Amino acid sequence: MSASKCRKSGEVRIEPSLNKSEQEFVAKRRISVLQSLQKLPTQCNQDNVPNIALLGSGGGQRAMVGLLGSLDQLDKAGLLDCVLYLSGVSGSTWCMASLYQEPDWSTKLQAVKERIVRRISGDPVSWSDKFAKLKKYFKGKDHFSLTDVWAVLAVTTFVKEIDEHTLTDQQGHNNRNPFPIYTVIDKTCKQRSNGDPWFEITPYEAGYSLSGAFVNASIFGSQFHEGSRKNQQNVFDMLYLQALCGSALADELEIMKLLWQKIKELFQQKDKVLEEYKKDQQEKSQEAKGRERESALGLNLQGGFKVKLPEINVFPFKDPNPASVDKCYQMLMNLVDMNLAVLNGKDPSALDESIRAKLNDISGGQSQRILDKLRPADKTLCMKNYTKELCNYLTDQINLWPFDAWMYICTCMYLWIWGRNYNFLHDITDEAVPSTLPKGDTRDYIDAGLLLNSPYFSVLRKERNVNLIISLDFSEGDPFLTVKDAAEMCRKQNIPFPQVNIPDQDIEKPKDFYVFKGQNTPTVIHIPLFNVVNCGDKLEDWRKKYRTFQGAYSAEMITDLMNVAGKNISNCKEKLMMEISAAIGQKACSC
Repeated sequence: MSASKCRKSGEVRIEPSLNKSEQEFVAKRRISVLQSLQKLPTQCNQDNVPNIALLGSGGGQRAMVGLLGSLDQLDKAGLLDCVLYLSGVSGSTWCMASLYQEPDWSTKLQAVKERIVRRISGDPVSWSDKFAKLKKYFKGKDHFSLTDVWAVLAVTTFVKEIDEHTLTDQQGHNNRNPFPIYTVIDKTCKQRSNGDPWFEITPYEAGYSLSGAFVNASIFGSQFHEGSRKNQQNVFDMLYLQALCGSALADELEIMKLLWQKIKELFQQKDKVLEEYKKDQQEKSQEAKGRERESALGLNLQGGFKVKLPEINVFPFKDPNPASVDKCYQMLMNLVDMNLAVLNGKDPSALDESIRAKLNDISGGQSQRILDKLRPADKTLCMKNYTKELCNYLTDQINLWPFDAWMYICTCMYLWIWGRNYNFLHDITDEAVPSTLPKGDTRDYIDAGLLLNSPYFSVLRKERNVNLIISLDFSEGDPFLTVKDAAEMCRKQNIPFPQVNIPDQDIEKPKDFYVFKGQNTPTVIHIPLFNVVNCGDKLEDWRKKYRTFQGAYSAEMITDLMNVAGKNISNCKEKLMMEISAAIGQKACSC
């Protein structure tokens, strides 16, 4: 669709062209890129400046640290300022989030790098800070999901901070940094293999890369109907964005085990949990008493006028006795332990009996109905059903913070709800939008690595006109899977992409630099993190040392990984220069 066919439906923009803010940024950035290229041994002028995109793949903390080490060496080689776009998936977005806290990070990368390394090798985020952040998410959103939990309990483990900056804070920053693109996928489109799964988020817009349906980043997550905003939600912060982008560190079973364990660790500090409960109880009691006084008067002063209040329930919350609260706490801890036991193949019978006994106590012996629901007549144990029924029952007994959040989290666990946000395309009718996207008031967005572990499709938009892609691959497993899958996906969708052929001998022992070219396609440079050049005969040792699914790295591990990732750039500087020069030449010929 050409710009002349631009369509807007309320606050939703439906057109594939770049938004005005990105166009302005790119125009200014290309001047900076030209100035940088002219300092290098290249023949470049204003007409043949190539659009260069740098991609960071997923890979958890390995990707975060690996990208930082690679950028460090690109900077030292004088090549970082030649990059127009920086796009990331999963762990690479953790690095990007840290970098873009500084408006002009690329002009002082050494200092910024040192600060990041000190932080991620330093002290963890405190329990009280995590608990407070979880409360903010839970109380402040219409759609709280496991992504919020993952942000607070998992992402903070690696990034060692609660980053409450927003992506929209970066609007208006100068063009001294590459333009950032964060990527996720639409879960429903992935599962059903239809629609447009590729979703990108920039400081200016969020939307579907191939369909060309976008909304301003400041209102992404707000409620829409037929293109018009109905209910404003808070702008998502960078901690949440890092969780949205980076949650697929392992298979579903391992993630489930980790989350249940993290939930246990968060709530096992009983005294602090009960202290939080008492605070909320007091606040709700004061609110209710205030409403009771207003109701007794029958009046409410509002803008200078007396307004009759509707009849209200003065105490709309349960206020159980301390013994019942304690039993509810123990049952929820037992429930978490039951889920962990079943996932780890252990017998949960003793935990089940403990829950049943406490249920009988707090119900005054009237618990048979709920007991029958927990385990039906055939005695089979379904933890999803067990978790659901117990949480439903306890919600009626105790509905104050943090028990309300705890039970809601357990509900999200059995439903496996991630990345749920309002659907800005809800009930929109437009031929450019795949018919599956407007369906439903909400959409679930998840780690793009579950479909393709590198953000190719964000920079393959025709409107971005990227000539050279430098793909830094930090994936675990097959070091060529991302580029091979990208080529195959592009072939099926008729998107220009070079053919990818990998020599058989390189599959097990990859080198550090591969170039793929085609007619009327961007040139793709593929750089596997661990290879026989930078790792020598210790390739497997490096892979085993830096697994995706493991605890936070030590300071020594961070330094070593940055060095080995940096070697891929320093060892290949001349090859990179050669391909940049070739891209300049191709651009000159096309002009």
